[in-house]
Amino acid sequence: MTLVQLRHFVALAESGSYVQAAKAVFLTQPALTRSIQSLEDELGGQLFNRLGRRITLTPLGAEVLQRAQRLVSDAEALKQTGKELHAGLSGTLRMGLSSGPGALLSTPLMLHMAQHHPRLHIDISRGNTTVLLAALRDQKLDAAIVDIRSMRPSSDLQTTHTFELQAGFLARPDHPLTQTGRPATLAELMAYPIASTPLSDEVARMLMARYGPQANPDDLVTLRCDETMSIVDVARRSNAVVLTVVAVAADLVRLDVTPALDATARFGLVTLSRQQAAPALRIVREQLPKWVVAMAGVV
Repeated sequence: MTLVQLRHFVALAESGSYVQAAKAVFLTQPALTRSIQSLEDELGGQLFNRLGRRITLTPLGAEVLQRAQRLVSDAEALKQTGKELHAGLSGTLRMGLSSGPGALLSTPLMLHMAQHHPRLHIDISRGNTTVLLAALRDQKLDAAIVDIRSMRPSSDLQTTHTFELQAGFLARPDHPLTQTGRPATLAELMAYPIASTPLSDEVARMLMARYGPQANPDDLVTLRCDETMSIVDVARRSNAVVLTVVAVAADLVRLDVTPALDATARFGLVTLSRQQAAPALRIVREQLPKWVVAMAGVV
């Protein structure tokens, strides 16, 4: 079999139509049919069920598709690497950023690319961890920086460049709770709206262990939103208290709470473990530690 045959097979499997697949790979339909039949002969079985104009994958076809997509993707990555060696860094980097990383890293990432790699296309997708990891598995993203406490262990994902940032209850500098001269109790916090992004089970257990069952996020959090900067803005403009990473809001103050909330948010760079990384991802890997140091200085 050849890489060309695998490209033909992937195109047909993804389009579900000989007409569309033939156009996508710039072949006539008879030529595409011969290519698929040759591949089936070599693999020893049918890859598609043919029902009139409709086609569906056979069990063999479904198994072959996963491997073929990986081989085709790796081949494209190698081809792109070769081009970059001759023409300088170019192409597209598709990054996913969950709520906290999105608030903290979107601007530094785009600013660095604009200043140092103007020919590189950077596409940033925002969403919760579950949505971004699904997009990564579907190869719609090259990598994602997400809340790794919300991830389930999985052999197909690889996490590197993990980092932690201080988190806490934040409020306006003139919030009533900043005027008492003493740490606030959870009951005093709960007298005000509490805003947060969706919290992982691990964080929920930590809060309940520290403050009791009333700290269950289902009861504690009254304003929940996937977008960190939206809940921070609410805290700026009202008496709401926001539970988030300290670095996202330098103009808010961290409330002293009793018992003390010694908490961190834990993030990491996630890629597919069996897929060659996008070449431009090395830029993120090089710069991320520097950005983290800068963010950690906001306390």
